[in-house]
Order: sequence, then structure tokens, then C-alpha cells
Amino acid sequence: MKILIDSHALLWLITDNKKLSKNSKIYFTDPKNELYFSMASFWEICIKISLGKLSLSTNWEQTIKEELSFNSVQLLPISTEHCIQVTKLPFHHRDPFDRLIIAQAIVNELHIMSIDTQFEHYPISLIW
Repeated sequence: MKILIDSHALLWLITDNKKLSKNSKIYFTDPKNELYFSMASFWEICIKISLGKLSLSTNWEQTIKEELSFNSVQLLPISTEHCIQVTKLPFHHRDPFDRLIIAQAIVNELHIMSIDTQFEHYPISLIW
């Protein structure tokens, strides 16, 4: 199964946060699954840190890179096809980062690991 991990899910995985569902942990640790993390989500984390809306450890960027590598999570770049798909999405969800990862999931036929119930309004499979 190919799974795109939402930003909060990755941060909760890395920190072993109790908010992460047991089901998500099972999918995350199953070696048969292909895991992806969007550059849009990385960008979202960077913006939230710069605005003071998110506080992470001093070496947060190195930690994320190491965790992605250790867990065989591939970075998913943003393509023009992803951006074009965003224009076709209805506005059930207004967050631009989430809209982009929804578009990526549609284009690349990925499931999304997220607690965000707004994703259910789109033709994607949600894992939580």
C-alpha cells in the first residue's frame, strides 16, 4: 500500500505521541507499505515554525531527515500535475497545504494517513 503521511501524523510518529492511532502505527511499521511525505507538508512545518505556531527541538530539520531515512519514507516533490489537480478540487477543505496533499494523493493514487476528517469529502482513502 502506498501511503502519504500528513504533517501531524509524521510529527506524532517521530515523538511517539499518544494522539497517533494504533492503526496508523501498524500501517507505518508494516514493511510492505511504501511511505511518502510531501514537500508541501515539510513546507507547512517550516512556515508554522517561522510564525511561532509550532515549536520543535533545536535540530528539528536533522531529526526529520533522519527519521524519514530510518523509516524509509520518501519525500514526494510537488509537480505541476499536482498543482493542476488542486484547481479541480471542491472547497470542502480550505487549507492550502492539505488541498495540495489531497491532490498528490489523487494523482499518485496514495492513501493518506491523517486525523483530518475533512479529507473524507474527497475521492481518497484515509487511514487513521
